[in-house]
Amino acid sequence: MDTSGLRVRVVTENGWAIQHAVITVTDLTGQQIARDRADADGVARTGPLPPGSYTAIVTAVGYMPSVSTAMVGQGGAAELGRVTLAHQGGAEPPPPGPWTIDPAHSSVVVTARHLGLSSIHARFTEFGGTIEVAEHVEHSRVAAEIKAATVDTANTMRDDHLRRADFLDVERFPLITYTGTHVVPAGNDRWTVHGELSLKDVRRPVELDLRYLGTGPDPWGGTRAAFRATTELRRSDFSITYNQILSAGTVAIGTTLRVELDIQAVQGERLPQG
Repeated sequence: MDTSGLRVRVVTENGWAIQHAVITVTDLTGQQIARDRADADGVARTGPLPPGSYTAIVTAVGYMPSVSTAMVGQGGAAELGRVTLAHQGGAEPPPPGPWTIDPAHSSVVVTARHLGLSSIHARFTEFGGTIEVAEHVEHSRVAAEIKAATVDTANTMRDDHLRRADFLDVERFPLITYTGTHVVPAGNDRWTVHGELSLKDVRRPVELDLRYLGTGPDPWGGTRAAFRATTELRRSDFSITYNQILSAGTVAIGTTLRVELDIQAVQGERLPQG
C-alpha cells in the first residue's frame, strides 16, 4: 500500500465521511504545493512531499475549514489523521445518498378553518416517498405521493364528501404528488424546498418551509433523519372551489389550507423488514 504523501480522513461531527472535502497544502510562504479531493471514505492523500513543515487546509462546501501544521519526514509522508469539520449554520445535515420515508413514523396533516371559529384536521394514512440528499445539500431532491382516498377526519360522512368531485375527486385523481427539485438555506437548521405539487388536474409550484431535526440510530440497526415541513395552499389554486355560504355570510370551510408534515426517513433505498 502506498504510504507516501500527506494523508487525512475528513468527517462530520457525527462521524460521517465528507466525500467532497479538499485538502490544500502550502509551504511556509503560502505557495500551494499539493491539492487532493477526498474519496468515498473521506480520505484524501497528496503525492510525496519534500521533508519540511507545511500548512494543511481542509475545506468542504457547507463546513467550517480546518487549518493545521504538518511535518513531513525524510520518507516524504505524514499523517494528519482524522479531521472533523463543523457544519456551518446549524445541525449536521444527513449524509448524502438515498433516504426512504417511513409512513409508520410520519404524518401528513391538513388543517382548514370551519365556520370561522375552529379547525378541522385531516390526516392521510397512506403515503410514501424518497429523499435524495446531495453532497452539496442545496441540490437535494424529494419525491412523494399520497393516496388521496385515505383522507381521514374522524367523521365518515365528511370523509366521503372529501373524496367526491367537490374536493379531492379521488376516482379520477387517486394520487397527490410532490416533487422537490432543490433546497435553499433559510437559517439555522431551516431550509426552503422548491418543488411542484400535483393535486387533482392541477400542477403548481409549492414551497415547503423545512426544519431539519437531526439524525440518529434506530432500534433496527439503521439510521434515521427527522424533518418537519409546513406550507399553506389556497383551495381555489387546485380547483377545490366548494363553498357553502351560511346565512350570516360566513364561509363554512376556509379558503386556505395549512399542511404540516412530520417525517422520519430511513437511510437507504428501502424500509427495514418487520
